[in-house]
Amino acid sequence: MAKILFFLFLVLLMGALGAGNINFSDEVILSELEDLDAEEGDEADFFDLPRWGADRGNKILVNVDSFGAVGDGSSDDTKAFVDAWKQACSTPKSVFLVPAGRSYLVNATRFRGPCAGRLRVQIEGTIVAPDDPKNWDFTKNGRIWLGFFNLTGALFQGGGVIDGSGSKWWAASCKKNKTNPCVAAPTALTIYTSSGIKVKDITIQNGQQMNFVISRSDSIQINGVKVSASEDSPNTDGIHITESTNVVLQNSRIGTGDDCVSIVNASSNIKMKRIYCGPGHGISIGSLGKDNSVGIVTGVVLDNAFLKGTTNGLRIKTWQGGSGYVRAVRFQNVMMQDVSNPIIIDQFYCDSPKSCQNQTSAVEISEIVYRNVSGTSKSRNVIKFACSDNVPCSHIVLNNINLETRDGTAEVYCNSATGIGYGYIHPSAECLNSSDKKIEQKMDAGLDEPREEYIVHSEL
Repeated sequence: MAKILFFLFLVLLMGALGAGNINFSDEVILSELEDLDAEEGDEADFFDLPRWGADRGNKILVNVDSFGAVGDGSSDDTKAFVDAWKQACSTPKSVFLVPAGRSYLVNATRFRGPCAGRLRVQIEGTIVAPDDPKNWDFTKNGRIWLGFFNLTGALFQGGGVIDGSGSKWWAASCKKNKTNPCVAAPTALTIYTSSGIKVKDITIQNGQQMNFVISRSDSIQINGVKVSASEDSPNTDGIHITESTNVVLQNSRIGTGDDCVSIVNASSNIKMKRIYCGPGHGISIGSLGKDNSVGIVTGVVLDNAFLKGTTNGLRIKTWQGGSGYVRAVRFQNVMMQDVSNPIIIDQFYCDSPKSCQNQTSAVEISEIVYRNVSGTSKSRNVIKFACSDNVPCSHIVLNNINLETRDGTAEVYCNSATGIGYGYIHPSAECLNSSDKKIEQKMDAGLDEPREEYIVHSEL
């Protein structure tokens, strides 16, 4: 059944992009199906999760309504949520329930563990944030609206909604209006210093800034999540992964005003599979190296994705003056429609109202594979490797690339980047040619098992 569903997924995406733009051979499709067979074990945990109704009788239900929550969208239900959490967290086999059909206004809250047993957080209704930035207390609340800390083995599910009510925050941003002061804004949902967490079938929307952050955590599995915010909402990254390891993200749809997924410093072993991205700024590693900081990201795989109308596609972005490295990254089986900058490495990233100073140090970028990437681009440069002369990009591999512009003027840009291309490459990437004939063998052999690296902590 998994094979049939995946094959239908490919056919639908090919139809959406137009048969003239994508040419998938039978061999490619069969190869992808074989890859799925080899990796089905990665999904078993998700699809074997018990449904709420299946074992309700074995759980102790802790309903926020029982602690005084009103659920009318305007009454402050924060205290009811805090009291219900204390009860659920201290009681084994508990389910913290947010009932369906109601909207609960909750102020900034930190839900702390560790909890007794494996807590289930069943979000069936809607949790909404206060919408006025003037009432936000940064001294007390920092940049977190709903934060979950120090949990082990918790499951978040239920089909409900977490709504950050971010529209007034967006309007107050200096990116929307240059006369506004540039100030921080909260993250809608944060999972912090936790492990063995599963998040399934939850919607996170309208984040004040970032929508969903995973920070300083290990073994996080996200499945069937939907993240959405307005296309013009500033800095509303869909899922932001920082200082975290062993994260699996799959079967998710993300559309925001910033990166659909952003992976930053001290993150490793990140796997993404069957991702829809758009609108947004694409799927990004970085930014890294800001303010001469160290940035390290290793062992990232994106397999089977569709990007539509994004301002970037597959992006690695670093600031001048940084240090560290990005290594062992594989982007494969990706389709794009009307995407600007489909493949881009930018070691001169500068998200600042002022021009950035030229510096010689840079985050090193190497061992990056792009395989089976096809579709249409809104920009002439469909492949752009803008790398540092002092710290060049190396060991880049292009395999079976077919990217085209609507007017047929697709181009490739390389600066201080070396690697190889094999299979069908359109447009030709001769500027990437390397004399190192061992790259292909090394990359194919080494990417599946990322190395252990030193973890360097930095601020979010």
